[in-house]
Amino acid sequence: MAPITVSFDGDVAVITLSNPPLNLFGADAFDALDEAVAEIERSSTRAAVWRADGEIMSGGVDVKVFDEAVQRGDGFPSLLGPIHRLEALEIPTLALCHGVCLTAAFEVALACDMIWAAESARFGLVERVVGLTPGAGGTQRVAERAGPARARELVMSGRLYDAATLERWNVVNRVVPDDELLEKGMAFARDLAAGPTRAHAMTKRIVRAYLDGGVAAADEITPGVFSELFETQDLQRAVRSFLEEGPGKATFEGR
Repeated sequence: MAPITVSFDGDVAVITLSNPPLNLFGADAFDALDEAVAEIERSSTRAAVWRADGEIMSGGVDVKVFDEAVQRGDGFPSLLGPIHRLEALEIPTLALCHGVCLTAAFEVALACDMIWAAESARFGLVERVVGLTPGAGGTQRVAERAGPARARELVMSGRLYDAATLERWNVVNRVVPDDELLEKGMAFARDLAAGPTRAHAMTKRIVRAYLDGGVAAADEITPGVFSELFETQDLQRAVRSFLEEGPGKATFEGR
């Protein structure tokens, strides 16, 4: 069985890491992630969740993978392909992190739109222990959320950081009790999936424009994407529902 698989809970795709006992990322994990995201792309799902089975999220990358690269002497292939593919999904994505969440699993979480963490969760980009820096985009995505100084601290120290600290740094969106993470996280994902999918995609596009080029770049594309939504069935039906039934009664189909 692949270490990363995708299943579907109604309109929510659930990408699950399951490689006991430590949920390590072996040589096939990123290929499996890429295949999972490709399956989501082919589906009509309207939100996606990244999570893991077991007591911890992940102990990180299996160091044997690095040793094999050293023995081959031909460098290391890029790990960013599936990360970029996950980020490019036009649906909301949510990471649900628990236990220890290290290196690659943390980097996949950082590629999601939002991160929820269990109270006891601890996070780390600890590649320094083998003389590396993160290779799947973790450094720059922490910098994007928390600023460059925080990113340098987290990566250069190689320390583990608790969920409350990373929530304060704006890396984590929300911290919830351990025994409520999956239930509440999935409920939130289902709520996202029940929303106006096309509008969510436009929100992601505007945020990305801001991150790439600041407020001016986001302002440049906002009128166009805003106007485009008036062609969607969801908006047309929701406006009519608001006028006839009042606010909060509309349902959305993602069209």
